[in-house]
Amino acid sequence: MLIHSASQLLTLSGGPQRGQELGRLGMILDGAVLIRDGLIAEIGPSDELRRRYPDEERLDAGGKVVMPGFVDPHTHLIWAGDRAAEFEMRLEGKSYLEILAAGGGILSTVKCTRQASVEQLLDETRPRAWEMLQHGTTTAEAKTGYGLETAAELRMLEALLRLEAEGPLELAITFLGAHAIAPEFKGDPVGYTKQVCAEMLPAVHAWWLTHAAGKPLPFVDVFCETGAFSLEQSRRILESAKALGFPLKIHADEFDNLGGASLAVELGAASADHLVKTSQADIAALGGSETVAVALPPTPFGLADPHYTPAKAILQAGGCLAIASDINPGTAWCGNMQFVIALACRYLKLTPAQAVAAATINAAQAIRRADTIGSLEPGKQADVIILKVDDYRHLGYRFGTNLVDTVIKKGEIVFRAINDKR
Repeated sequence: MLIHSASQLLTLSGGPQRGQELGRLGMILDGAVLIRDGLIAEIGPSDELRRRYPDEERLDAGGKVVMPGFVDPHTHLIWAGDRAAEFEMRLEGKSYLEILAAGGGILSTVKCTRQASVEQLLDETRPRAWEMLQHGTTTAEAKTGYGLETAAELRMLEALLRLEAEGPLELAITFLGAHAIAPEFKGDPVGYTKQVCAEMLPAVHAWWLTHAAGKPLPFVDVFCETGAFSLEQSRRILESAKALGFPLKIHADEFDNLGGASLAVELGAASADHLVKTSQADIAALGGSETVAVALPPTPFGLADPHYTPAKAILQAGGCLAIASDINPGTAWCGNMQFVIALACRYLKLTPAQAVAAATINAAQAIRRADTIGSLEPGKQADVIILKVDDYRHLGYRFGTNLVDTVIKKGEIVFRAINDKR
C-alpha cells in the first residue's frame, strides 16, 4: 500500500543516535511511504510517490503524523496474578520488608507464576500485549524471571514463544532466571548463583535449541543490585551465559551503584537498564561503548521516587540512550510507550524529538534489531503507526490518552481506532 498525505513523516533514518545527535527525526512534510511484501519500499513526498505509483492501493493519512512503531526494549510482560494489595500497603507506609513478611513483593508474583500453566500465563498476558499494540508498540522485549526455578522459567519461555507466534506483537525474548534469589535459597545467593550457572543456563540453552530451532538465542539478564546479585555474582552469571553463546543484558544501578553498567560494557552487553544511581565512571564507560543505556521512567514514577536516570549526563558522554516501560506487576503496570515519552520529557528532560528517537531507533538498538526495525527506511520491516494528531510534539505534551489511530505491523493493518463521527 501507499500511505500518503502525512503532515509529518518521521523516518528516524540514519541508524542509532548517540549523544547530542539524539532527536534527529528525518522528517518529511506531506510525506508518503510505499510498502511492498511487508517491507518499506520507498519514502518521499506524497505528490511524487502518488505520481509514480498511480495504481497502488492507498491509505490516506489525512494530514496526521506517520512514524515507526514504538519499540519497548525492557518489559516483564509475562506473569500471573497482581499486587494491588501491596500497592495499598505501600501507600499506608509499610516498608518493603514488612510487605515481604506479609507475603507481598516479588516472591508473591513468583508463587502465582509457578502455579500457573502455560495456558493461564497466555490468558493473563494476551490483554497486556494487545493493549501495548493499541498504544503503538509493534515490538517489545519480554523477560522471564518470575519462576526462579528451571521448570517454571521454561514454561514462561514456552508461553512467550507461543505469544509471539500468535502475533501481531513481535517479541525479543530474555531469560531472567537471575531476577531475585529463589525462596528455596533464602540467605544463600551464592548457592542460587551456582544453580543459575550450572543448571538453569544449560537447560535453557538445550530447551531453546529444541523448541525454537532457527531462532537466535534469547538474551540473558541479571538483576545486579543490593539484595539481589552482587557484582561478582552477576559477572559469573553473565560470563557463564556468554560462554554458551547467549547475548547479554543487565539490570543495574536502580537503587545502588555496584558497577553493573561497566560490567555490561566489559562483556559487550546489548544494554544496561535502569541506571538511576550510575556513577560518572560508569556513565563514561557507557558513552564510549556500544552498550545502550536504557532508562525506565515508569519505575521511579510508580514508586513515587524522585530519582530518575541521568539522561543528560549519558548524552553528554556520547552514550546511546533508549527508553522503555518496564511493565511489571510490582512497580510499573504500564506498557504505554506514549506515557513513557511523556515521563521522559518531564523527568529525563528530553525534548519530544529526543524521546521519540529513544523510543524507536535507539530502542531497537537496545535489542540489537536496529537493522530491521525502529525507522522507516527502504528494506526495513513495515512497522508503522499513524497518530491522531498533525504534530509529533503532542507525544510528550499530552498524556493519559491514546494518540494512535492506526497500527501497521509487517505491512498489515492490525489496529484502527474507531472514528467518532459526531
